[in-house]
Amino acid sequence: MSVTVDPNVMKDLKAFGLNDALKCFQCGTCTAVCPLSTEGNPFPRKMLKLAQLGLKGKLLQAPEPWLCYYCGTCSDRCPRGADPGEAMMVMRRYLTSLYDWTGFARRFYLSETFEIVAVSIVAALIGLAFLLFHGPVVTDRIALNVFAPNTFIEIADLIMGAVLSIILLSNVYRCVRFVMGDMLTKIPARVYASQIYNLFAHFLTQKQFSKCEDRTQWWVHLLIMTGYSSVFLMVVVGIRWFQRDEVLSIWNPLRLVGYYATFAILYGSTYALIGRLKKSKPPYKNSHGTDWMFLILLQLTTLTGIFIHFAIWLELPVTTYVIYVIHLMIAIPMLVLEVPFAKWAHLAYRPVVLYLTLVKEEWAREQAAAGH
Repeated sequence: MSVTVDPNVMKDLKAFGLNDALKCFQCGTCTAVCPLSTEGNPFPRKMLKLAQLGLKGKLLQAPEPWLCYYCGTCSDRCPRGADPGEAMMVMRRYLTSLYDWTGFARRFYLSETFEIVAVSIVAALIGLAFLLFHGPVVTDRIALNVFAPNTFIEIADLIMGAVLSIILLSNVYRCVRFVMGDMLTKIPARVYASQIYNLFAHFLTQKQFSKCEDRTQWWVHLLIMTGYSSVFLMVVVGIRWFQRDEVLSIWNPLRLVGYYATFAILYGSTYALIGRLKKSKPPYKNSHGTDWMFLILLQLTTLTGIFIHFAIWLELPVTTYVIYVIHLMIAIPMLVLEVPFAKWAHLAYRPVVLYLTLVKEEWAREQAAAGH
């Protein structure tokens, strides 16, 4: 099979944030110290070599960028300062842009201005929609579901969720086709079915991350992921029960889930923001614009949600309505833009690629046992 060299790969990767990969002289230290690297899927060394050689096709097929959680051990131990952990992060951005058929992901990663303008436009449209179409403003009591009926919000959420799901799942399918290649249809369905539980296990627990030396990073990652996933389910799926005009009992299950999500997101995002400001760890030393946007939107969404809760508790109707609109002007751009096209998309690609890697390994074992 012929191998095509693309001389623009390193130039392209540099635009996505790659700076020091050319310092790598393939000593293999990064691969040796990485707790997640295996004989079948060695990294980061292999990925740096593919980038240096301009093997774009091989990069597209490689699962390794998604097997890395960027704990930073490899970057700490690199004798040349090539920062292999950051190189793997850059490759995830690069691959996300290649999986995305709309082209938005590439624009987000290559232009901070485009990302800021896109977020601002969506936020402005949400604000304008409420300005023109909100319900009656009741001031003698809190009537959030009169000002913004949860039945209407639910329909809008479901439509938005369907559109985003189509975009994200189509991009995930492109990822699957790149990673599996000809093996996609050669492996029997029963082998895919035998490993399906791992798809959900990796998504829900991010358990591979726990094998890294810095387990704090795993906890932070897990808190942010589970916190936001909880909020997403309550707001998109359970909005008719979650959006209430009164403060629920402290023991109400929805309120308990809301408290967990608030703590998880605030703790996780604050830890990450402080780490990036102080550049305290390898994963935080090189912050891309999308990293900041993701964390800032996440924190502002959570804070405005807390403010809504207090406004309801203090019985301030107009304040509640105003903060509610501001909350949606932050939350919806994050949902519409970050989930399918930027940082949040990694939560879909990573468990899928881990699952596919296990499928290929299981198929290889079956073939070996059969003497093929």
